[in-house]
Amino acid sequence: MAKLLIVDDEKNIRSHLATFFEGCGHQVRTAESGPQARALLSSDRGFDLMLTDYRMAEMNGLELLRQVRRETPDLAVILMTAYATVENAVAAMKAGAYDYLTKPFTLDQVEHVVDRALEAQRLRAENRALRDTLEERPLLESQSPVMQQLLETTRRVAASEATILLMGESGTGKNVIAHQIHRWSPRLEKPFVVVNCTTLSEPLLESELFGHMRGSFTGAVKDKPGRLEAAHRGTVFLDEIADLSPPLQTKFLRFVQEQSFERVGGDDTIEVDTRIVAASNRDLMSEVAAHRFREDLFYRLNVIALRVPPLRERPQDILRLAERLLIVAAARNHRQTLRLSPEVEAALIAYRWPGNVRELRNAIERAAVLVQGDLIAPQYLPDAIFQDAPAAPATSTHPASLEEVEREQIIRVLAESPTLEDAAETLGINVSTLWRKRRRYKIE
Repeated sequence: MAKLLIVDDEKNIRSHLATFFEGCGHQVRTAESGPQARALLSSDRGFDLMLTDYRMAEMNGLELLRQVRRETPDLAVILMTAYATVENAVAAMKAGAYDYLTKPFTLDQVEHVVDRALEAQRLRAENRALRDTLEERPLLESQSPVMQQLLETTRRVAASEATILLMGESGTGKNVIAHQIHRWSPRLEKPFVVVNCTTLSEPLLESELFGHMRGSFTGAVKDKPGRLEAAHRGTVFLDEIADLSPPLQTKFLRFVQEQSFERVGGDDTIEVDTRIVAASNRDLMSEVAAHRFREDLFYRLNVIALRVPPLRERPQDILRLAERLLIVAAARNHRQTLRLSPEVEAALIAYRWPGNVRELRNAIERAAVLVQGDLIAPQYLPDAIFQDAPAAPATSTHPASLEEVEREQIIRVLAESPTLEDAAETLGINVSTLWRKRRRYKIE
């Protein structure tokens, strides 16, 4: 049975609906206002559905819906109102409501809508679980000794509260490992919140992390909590932590030390209980030596460091990954069952995959779209896969750093791509991130 939250400022309606749905076997909590509902949702992320009145004194149902959708997007929401208009109904559906009920309604009517909403939510959860299984399971069922060792260590440290730093090249699956740390942790039932440090400008990223107060900058028309608040009692994953600007590094250091911060433009100190997992495709020790990353922040993050191996170090997994990714790509592109030719299998194993799992995913997706028939032949894969990789210099005695590997990969992809947009898509990043990396690595 499901866990429901009923929000209405009329006590009789709250009690009547709560009694009815408890009789149906559901677990029910009630709230008499929008702020009270938000407090319940913040302290308990286990709700499946919220049934809320539209017109309430402190916060109307539409505003409550909008805030809930930002903070708990998987929660199904049904709006109830005695003042139905087409405009309100359209606004509710655009804001993400599952349905819109007009008072008065019978208990049979509301039960029918709630049952449909819970069934739709169940199907979405099953589809999401299937997708996650198909795309992520091969990373977690590796035949590679180096990957098996990483997963064994990950399972052990996930049970702790320690801060974890994931190191590895772009596209190796650091985000998958971060998510698995959360799934294996005691915080499993609480939020897993992702912050990509490369996608926003400094002011927007500061607001995204810490939240802001109304009027703190142009466009701040209302108070907005940040991702760190949303991750309370859960896990926050900061991807590409090296891209934090020096001022943000300083502010984030304080959060790591004290688990507290102030919103942008605010004076009140907010305390949260958040597990931190950070990731970087750069060598942070080199970043510290070059004075681009704070040494004290590095050591705060580097409590447990895990290296995610590149795909070329786990060749035993390439075909298993390719086959799983092909199933997903075929389903997503409405294709029949597809299979890899022996020539393609050999080429996939021989290629060094500088873009790692992300590059493999893109190559398989391309083949699934272009193939005629059900057999993936060599002509449907990118030409780079069939080009011999340049040999390493004979005098080289040290492995390339993450920065050197990334720079070489960007140069190669830029040379093979007709436009920056194509290059960014191949690399799995956006154009603005690619532009910043070109400037950083002095690539013309």
